[in-house]
Amino acid sequence: MERGKLEPIEVICAKCRYTKIVYLPIEDLPLCPKCNTRMSISELLDEGKSY
Repeated sequence: MERGKLEPIEVICAKCRYTKIVYLPIEDLPLCPKCNTRMSISELLDEGKSY
């Protein structure tokens, strides 16, 4: 899979640990809605998982 397209990514805030799933290019990480800190990638969700 080619990186840079819209991908499902789980992002997490380093300060308050708020997590959410976003669909966007990896270079464009969002700000945390609670503390306005740049969020970081917690997990790439492009591989299927079964629990």
